[in-house]
Amino acid sequence: MIRVNDNGLTYYRFELEPLQRLAHGVFTRRGGVSLPPLDGLNLAFLPGDSEESVRFNLDLAAQALGLQHLAFARQVHGDQALVVRAGDGYRPRRAEEVVPGYDALITPDPGIGLLVKLADCQGVILFDTRNGVVAVVHAGWRGSVKNVLGRTVTRLETEFGCRPADLAAGIGPSLGPCCAEFVNYRRELPPDFWSYRSGDHFDFWSISRDQLVASGLKPENIEIAGLCTKCGADGEFYSYRREKETGRFGLIAGRLGD
Repeated sequence: MIRVNDNGLTYYRFELEPLQRLAHGVFTRRGGVSLPPLDGLNLAFLPGDSEESVRFNLDLAAQALGLQHLAFARQVHGDQALVVRAGDGYRPRRAEEVVPGYDALITPDPGIGLLVKLADCQGVILFDTRNGVVAVVHAGWRGSVKNVLGRTVTRLETEFGCRPADLAAGIGPSLGPCCAEFVNYRRELPPDFWSYRSGDHFDFWSISRDQLVASGLKPENIEIAGLCTKCGADGEFYSYRREKETGRFGLIAGRLGD
């Protein structure tokens, strides 16, 4: 990934060539106006932060990428995708305006920034290089068990005519195999995940890559950031496993106007 410093903010961009066509970034907690313990660029409406601060942070991130608005949902560790279109006006500015129940967002339209909020879970970009459809996915371990990535690819196929071989994917910074410990894995994770185990630690980066390949993506069209949010990147990212009470960083992607 490429590390970018921009007007007090720090974010990472994927190096995969197709993803360079998108306005996108995985934002660290650097910058922003939220106060401790959520200090920095918290992008989620959480009880420990003011809505005014979150709106300011959201605007900072959007402006850094050249996007006017961001669309996002209240994530529930599920497998459902929300379609956002230019004409629907869905641009939440208050907690009460955020639609609940979705862990992926899809848009076929330019000019819309899609955001997923993270604190150890994976944020994943899917981009159809042929017709320009963009999706972002929040994939925690529960979402991985439900194959939220595969289900989102299927939605792209059935509703938008996307061909998996045309999709490029970026798997963002998240809990790495160094820190993804599941002492109760026999109860929490399905047996087909156990081959990704080393002791009680699991490689969810590889799980996600393989789920995408099983859905038809080409391995060469998948980039894994390889940055652990708990122990890596000098604490640049919010990490629930490290801090418990913490903010949410964001993965944002959108296609600028043609």
